[in-house]
Amino acid sequence: MPSTNAKPSLQLNAQGQLRHFLNIDGLERSLLEEILDTADSFVSVGEQAVKKVPLLRGKTVANLFFEASTRTRTTFELAAKRLSADVLNININTSAASKGESLKDMLQNLEAMACDMFVVRHANSGAAHFIAKHVCPDIAIINAGDGSNAHPTQAMLDMLTIRREKGGFENRTFAIVGDILHSRVARSEIQALKTLGAAEVRIIGPKTLLPKAPDSLGADKVYYDMKEGLKDVDVVIMLRLQRERMQTALLPSEHEYFRLYGLTNEKLAYAKPDALVMHPGPINRGVEIASEIADGPQSVILKQVSYGISVRMAILSMTMSGQTRPVTAAAPINRAPQ
Repeated sequence: MPSTNAKPSLQLNAQGQLRHFLNIDGLERSLLEEILDTADSFVSVGEQAVKKVPLLRGKTVANLFFEASTRTRTTFELAAKRLSADVLNININTSAASKGESLKDMLQNLEAMACDMFVVRHANSGAAHFIAKHVCPDIAIINAGDGSNAHPTQAMLDMLTIRREKGGFENRTFAIVGDILHSRVARSEIQALKTLGAAEVRIIGPKTLLPKAPDSLGADKVYYDMKEGLKDVDVVIMLRLQRERMQTALLPSEHEYFRLYGLTNEKLAYAKPDALVMHPGPINRGVEIASEIADGPQSVILKQVSYGISVRMAILSMTMSGQTRPVTAAAPINRAPQ
């Protein structure tokens, strides 16, 4: 459990509980383990005949997705509904934001509707932090991915997958492969793995798809040759090519990329025989990963999706618990900006 002496921050309250979930960076191992333990307790909910618990009954969760999403948005929606919350999905393309309404005005209107939580995905790095700083103090903000900055819930669902399938992180080697430069997933994965005690985290990719200073990401080793980088690893995390974020031609062709960095049986053979294969999705078959690997016995890609619901249930419930607003008819809500 977090220390009761933890200093208040944008993400934590005075008791060290989550009040927003914006980034992995800066969170203590004990808190990440609490998220995983809470998520573990929710896994069985999806196996019940009635897939609901009443933890967020009477609460309203608004999904604000300024970028297209399928897995993340739907798993957040399922997670909120399984916690018995009311869910409001805002279609940004048809909302007032598409007509020129500012983000601040949109937030104020949603605040006036007495929403309790915003789940935000945005193309601009730092958008979730901006919203958390300007929203009313009784509303929780969950970062569902912001630009190339962070995707903390994806990292945590991957951590749950690894823990359940491998038992833990110590004495294990992890390889993150592909478009590291544009990947918010890679940044959050590295932070989570290192915080949870991974023995070694490697990043693998072409120089054009790595930051100019790859050491700044916090990985232990950098490889440009995939076979060398995959040698004796326990978990292989493949990344999607972020074409929408590439401003210039960074690859000669997708065919050449697959030849050098696509995961095939030949390349996977360099990893440990029981190595897990992961991918945050959506998968580009024949570009980042061969179909026989994606559908093969070492792949846990669909388990990642299933565990994603449990992790997002955990984060929704924990951040809502970290808010301090009294919910009674007699106590009026103070919605002054913080």
